[in-house]
Amino acid sequence: MTKLIIQIPCLNEAEVLPATLAALPRRIEGIDEIEFLVIDDGSDDGTAEVARLWGVQHVVRHRRNRGLAAAFRSGLEAALEAGADIVVNTDADGQYEGADIALLVAPILSGQADIVVGDRGVTNNTHFSPFKRLLQRLGSAAVQRLANADVPDAVSGFRAITREAAQRINITTEFSYTTDMLIQAGRKRMAILTVPIRTHETTRPSRLFKSIPRFIANTGMTMARAYTTYNPLKVFVCSGLLIAFLGILPILRFIWFWMEGAGDGHVQSLVIGGALLVSGVLIAIMGILADLIGANRKLIETSLIRIRAIEEKLEAASRNAQPVVDSGRSRQPREAA
Repeated sequence: MTKLIIQIPCLNEAEVLPATLAALPRRIEGIDEIEFLVIDDGSDDGTAEVARLWGVQHVVRHRRNRGLAAAFRSGLEAALEAGADIVVNTDADGQYEGADIALLVAPILSGQADIVVGDRGVTNNTHFSPFKRLLQRLGSAAVQRLANADVPDAVSGFRAITREAAQRINITTEFSYTTDMLIQAGRKRMAILTVPIRTHETTRPSRLFKSIPRFIANTGMTMARAYTTYNPLKVFVCSGLLIAFLGILPILRFIWFWMEGAGDGHVQSLVIGGALLVSGVLIAIMGILADLIGANRKLIETSLIRIRAIEEKLEAASRNAQPVVDSGRSRQPREAA
């Protein structure tokens, strides 16, 4: 029996949420059960109440706004706890076509992918400005290289993920999960596919960022952090060797003048070069230590996956051992700090 949970991170989406929920599919071939999950990220307009009125089975509430990455992480945890075999993430602003969820889950059902990302056709999408299309192409190209995966629309929030992949993904960024998730998945050798999807023009500006420069800076830092986390040896050793090489140049300059008999006037080159050379070596050593820490992180992640599997078996055994009593009441919203 395959269970799909469609999660929707929300911040003050009470007005548009009903239309988004109405557009979501209730039946998909190959899926036995479909449920909805709304993550209310500190809304003050009654978003959670609207979700319950519209029959949303699972509601997670943050007492204050914690950001999109935290909302996505909370939703993923709640979906796994609710027994989801596949989790689809979509937006509440109506940008994505709900019927295309069937396209997202198809490669997963056929066993081709662990993660499927909806490709909005950034190059030719008329709903994007020329400048936004350019930024999307450049950003996606960088993510593709860092993740070693073919994802032409890396920041698309319309994506599906298997239960096993969700258990292996650990979102650590505080900004946006999209690039962090892909770089992790790519470095963990997960199968990532993209499918073309339809989009609609949004009715309001993005609430994820207040300006393009801030978005670029935050996304760049997220990408750099994610890549460094999973490739510390390469990042630190290459940086260290570059700095050491720069340090050798002034040292060679000093040696040249010293051989010419004018070394006394160029001692500063020796000092600067020596400082750079030592710094480069220390940074390279840091890379080795970071790689060892990364190996320990992999062991911890493996242990977490096994612990989750044990917890699921215990919960399943507990449910089977206890008779189910239907009180006729809907599930209460889950609160998150």
